[in-house]
Amino acid sequence: MIGDSTVSAGGDGFAGLETPCLLLDADKLHANVARMRGHLDGLGVTLRPHLKTAKSLEVARRAMASPAGPATVSTLREAEFFAEGGVRDMIYAVGIAPQKLDRVGAIRRRWGTDLAIVVDAVAQAEAVATWSRRTGDALPVLIEVDADGHRSGVGPRDAEALVAIGGALNAGARLRGVLLHAGDSYGLSDPAALRAAAEAERRAAVVAAETLRAAGLPCPIVSVGSTPTARYAENLVGITEVRAGVFMIGDLFQAGVGSCAVDDIALTVLATVIGHQRDKGWIITDAGWMALSRDRGTARQAIDQGYGLACDLTGRPFPDLIVQDANQEHGIVAVRKGSAAGLPDLPIGARLRVLPNHACATGAQHDRYHVVADGSLTGEIWPRINGW
Repeated sequence: MIGDSTVSAGGDGFAGLETPCLLLDADKLHANVARMRGHLDGLGVTLRPHLKTAKSLEVARRAMASPAGPATVSTLREAEFFAEGGVRDMIYAVGIAPQKLDRVGAIRRRWGTDLAIVVDAVAQAEAVATWSRRTGDALPVLIEVDADGHRSGVGPRDAEALVAIGGALNAGARLRGVLLHAGDSYGLSDPAALRAAAEAERRAAVVAAETLRAAGLPCPIVSVGSTPTARYAENLVGITEVRAGVFMIGDLFQAGVGSCAVDDIALTVLATVIGHQRDKGWIITDAGWMALSRDRGTARQAIDQGYGLACDLTGRPFPDLIVQDANQEHGIVAVRKGSAAGLPDLPIGARLRVLPNHACATGAQHDRYHVVADGSLTGEIWPRINGW
């Protein structure tokens, strides 16, 4: 039977929502932020939350120490959006392209924002210093240091490169410190290995900072961060701040790493059942990869969650029920292969919630959060942005 009685029960408010749409559990969000902040406070460092996952001013205000920041962003679109919302202390934590410097300068001028940028090469540093001299705006810059060979950055023991970049920056810009991201931690799941990755990140940061200082160069900020290493760090001596972002929302990939529990995940996609293929054991929903994203990161983990884990309307996962496959606008929900679990009775018109593999990628498919608290819609809608 199609109708509101099959769509939602118990006055949770989901019946009035068009699907697919994004739900954000405010209670879990607050608990996740409090847990991380308490952990880092105990280690004596500042939390500079990365806003690339949430992309929402309302979420940012709950994660930052103050409405003005500090914060981390991954796009200049984010920097503009959060600057307009009153955030004044930000790091754009992606290596700068010289063509973007005018836009960085415009953000700094328009909103009075202390927006710092990142470099990892002498050529970048020279371009930034030249721009700074020409405009009279001495841009604050951090040198990206490679913690683990994952992606970008200067080797932490490459003193020649670190000093050359720092010297080039000092010809017009302002060297503010070093920045690291232990990206290889995302491939781990053993707590001991994650603690070791956090310590390796810390040591690399301290070595790089000491190299700059020994050369007479300033290094007031020593910034590290990934959700896994932030979660498992036991010692942050020599570090001034930690950047992490997905921790506040969580996802199935992070649960597979061990950075959160499945029950900590604050984000779900609300979907409606639109059909069945009973001989195949399929339930068809209106949430395909356009709603969930194509991210299949959990396929490389011990538990493959398909395109997401299916839950009832309270957010409780059905036993071994996953989005097994996805087309653009169709999600194929089925019991995990090899499981003895049964297929739940979800008639056409029934609704379910799907926990995402990757909160950043799933969130990018949507322009708003429908906020849930105490298991029901609050009526609040928190806008989120996308783009570069």
